[in-house]
Amino acid sequence: MDHYDSQQTNDYMQPEEDWDRDLLLDPAWEKQQRKTFTAWCNSHLRKAGTQIENIEEDFRDGLKLMLLLEVISGERLAKPERGKMRVHKISNVNKALDFIASKGVKLVSIGAEEIVDGNVKMTLGMIWTIILRFAIQDISVEETSAKEGLLLWCQRKTAPYKNVNIQNFHISWKDGLGFCALIHRHRPELIDYGKLRKDDPLTNLNTAFDVAEKYLDIPKMLDAEDIVGTARPDEKAIMTYVSSFYHAFSGAQKAETAANRICKVLAVNQENEQLMEDYEKLASDLLEWIRRTIPWLENRVPENTMHAMQQKLEDFRDYRRLHKPPKVQEKCQLEINFNTLQTKLRLSNRPAFMPSEGRMVSDINNAWGCLEQAEKGYEEWLLNEIRRLERLDHLAEKFRQKASIHEAWTDGKELMLRQKDYEMATLSEIKALLKKHEAFESDLAAHQDRVEQIAAIAQELNELDYYDSPSVNARCQKICDQWDNLGALTQKRREALERTEKLLETIDELYLEYAKRAAPFNNWMEGAMEDLQDTFIVHTIEEIQGLTTAHEQFKATLPDADKERLAILGIHNEVSKIVQTYHVNMAGTNPYTTITPQEINGKWDHVRQLVPRRDQALTEEHARQQHNERLRKQFGAQANVIGPWIQTKMEEIGRISIEMHGTLEDQLSHLRQYEKSIVNYKPKIDQLEGDHQLVQEALIFDNKHTNYTMEHIRVGWEQLLTTIARTINEVENQILTRDAKGISQEQMNEFRASFNHFDRDHSGTLGPEEFKACLISLGYDIGNDPQKKTGMMDTDDFRACLISMGYNMGEAEFARIMSIVDPNRLGVVTFQAFIDFMSRETADTDTADQVMASFKILAGDKNYITVDELRRELPPDQAEYCIARMAPYTGPDAVPGALDYMSFSTALYGESDL
Repeated sequence: MDHYDSQQTNDYMQPEEDWDRDLLLDPAWEKQQRKTFTAWCNSHLRKAGTQIENIEEDFRDGLKLMLLLEVISGERLAKPERGKMRVHKISNVNKALDFIASKGVKLVSIGAEEIVDGNVKMTLGMIWTIILRFAIQDISVEETSAKEGLLLWCQRKTAPYKNVNIQNFHISWKDGLGFCALIHRHRPELIDYGKLRKDDPLTNLNTAFDVAEKYLDIPKMLDAEDIVGTARPDEKAIMTYVSSFYHAFSGAQKAETAANRICKVLAVNQENEQLMEDYEKLASDLLEWIRRTIPWLENRVPENTMHAMQQKLEDFRDYRRLHKPPKVQEKCQLEINFNTLQTKLRLSNRPAFMPSEGRMVSDINNAWGCLEQAEKGYEEWLLNEIRRLERLDHLAEKFRQKASIHEAWTDGKELMLRQKDYEMATLSEIKALLKKHEAFESDLAAHQDRVEQIAAIAQELNELDYYDSPSVNARCQKICDQWDNLGALTQKRREALERTEKLLETIDELYLEYAKRAAPFNNWMEGAMEDLQDTFIVHTIEEIQGLTTAHEQFKATLPDADKERLAILGIHNEVSKIVQTYHVNMAGTNPYTTITPQEINGKWDHVRQLVPRRDQALTEEHARQQHNERLRKQFGAQANVIGPWIQTKMEEIGRISIEMHGTLEDQLSHLRQYEKSIVNYKPKIDQLEGDHQLVQEALIFDNKHTNYTMEHIRVGWEQLLTTIARTINEVENQILTRDAKGISQEQMNEFRASFNHFDRDHSGTLGPEEFKACLISLGYDIGNDPQKKTGMMDTDDFRACLISMGYNMGEAEFARIMSIVDPNRLGVVTFQAFIDFMSRETADTDTADQVMASFKILAGDKNYITVDELRRELPPDQAEYCIARMAPYTGPDAVPGALDYMSFSTALYGESDL
């Protein structure tokens, strides 16, 4: 029994890991699992009128997987995607996996992509997870896990049979006697167990499987040859098969149910006690850590160096990054544990848990608030100290950088200013030297700000008592003295250059004129070449016509441009004439530009060659845009017909769905004919798809001839097909409902007419007031009392309602019920409170009376129970738990060793002391 308990969590919480190991051990199990899981799925899917043939293929689109989950859970899943694309299939499978996860199942390594891709291993693993959750998990025998509970159930049921020894879910079932014993134990008339032989497993297995299929409605999930021919049958296949027997025979023995109830109650109590101990320990540890940490955070002793302060900051970051996060998690887990414990106590009708003094959640939150306040102040102090030291270090580094940059800039400047290179220079060289000198003066003026900044930084460092202020002051003084000397030398050189400049001014003016006119013209030619070679992208005829017009305007400017070219070349020729006439030293080139007459002529020739090429490209593009316009009109004409047609059909289907012409079968026939006419329209959709493909291939992105896009048409078409299919399905469901419930056609018409009458907005749904009116119209007495219109009943109405439903309304009993549904003593009962009360009264919840009744069954209707009876009927740990806590029975019929199970049962629910 201890073995079963220790394996409970691992066996169920890690199904995928066991799954991988099993597949690696014996690949032959895959065949058994395919057959068993397929049969299991079909046993549920047939309730929805469908089945699967290939387990890894039929679940790929997710539709039958979602249907399977709806059938076995009785709940509705999210609306599935009806598309055939991979993204639709993945979406459907994800909805199914999300639903499984919402039931508390942890899916390990199972993703929607593997299911859609038909991964056999992942598909079988997913189906096994579903079987565990919905067919095996709820099996509970003496608070054991699902698997071990099922095994214990099998062992108990087969214990009286010879040659049957169930120890596992593989080799223990190979001889078939286990299956036969389960059937014979519950339905002895179906099998003559005495004639079975252990050495004939095929006969035994076939007998059990055939009888189960014929009389117990358990589908045949395995072949006898599969089990006998395998050294170790697949455990999951056997478990799935055996679980079907369990569900067929569950609830057979009253004593077993009673024992299970007691085990459940005791397990809850033990679990709650452990949660209380865990909370106390975790709370104590967390409060102790907070007590030790706050003094460290309140320490405000500053350090003298930046490195030391940075180390403090690093220690604080380690605290935030490494030490605090686990404590945050512990605090969160503590609150979660506390809330979980209180919820479990409340759900199991136990008194609320009160932690020890100073260990309440509020106490921990207060201590945590003090910790975070100290933490915030400590961080602010650290940052302020670091900023202060950082400011000093920054200023000193800034002074050194600026001083180094300035010293590097001034290096060689005095020697340059003392040169007399202008004495033998030409005019162009003089002009260049003068411009260069002007640039130097600008540079010199720009550096004035740096010198002033250097002096200001030195002054600030002195005011802040920087430790190395003397060296800073000496370096600053040297920079200032050098700056004054550079200013005097700069003025002296400018005067010398200006005197020399006037000697060659005439030639200089001609060079300048050439440069001023050549540069813009050169830029114009370069821009023209760039425009003529520029690749254009247009989407309409209007855009290409605009480009053509701009090109014609450009060609009209070419004659004036040629005149400007000749004028610029004339200036250059005038310079050459002056040089030859006056023998001027012109060894250098034009100092104002590098553009030569040869470059101007070469670029001009290139421009003339590019013009006809541009003409040809524009003509070709114009023809392409005309073709695109024809494609737009062709697509628009068809889309403007198909789009309204789809909208009209959608409206017609909506009208058909609310009309009542003929029987439901007549309506179904009409809808199927309508569906056929819609499907016959598909060639026109395909033709439009072909036109759309031509439009896309031509890279056409807009169409002024229609407001419909292909995506609109596709969505509308898919919605049309979905709507007609859904409407047909609704009528089919109405037929199924009518036939199953025995409702006449006239009643169905009456229900539908009432619904349609009150569905004012034709939305297919009714609001609360609409629904109330609909019920009244069908003959339900809702009543017009103003108080009842509020959804509430007063005390007398509620009492009358309960009496009409069979409740014995004594004063004490009614007072108990009112305390439940009206805890605030308002004198009214809301509809929700009424529903909650009815759910609670009809649900199978554990109470002290039920536990006492269960103990009385185990005690053979005696008012006491003995130690031997407890140890015989309950698991060892549960039995010892009861023996240690039950008081001796002192009634007149007491015997030696008798125990009082009545006071023990009331103590479990807080009605007395345990």
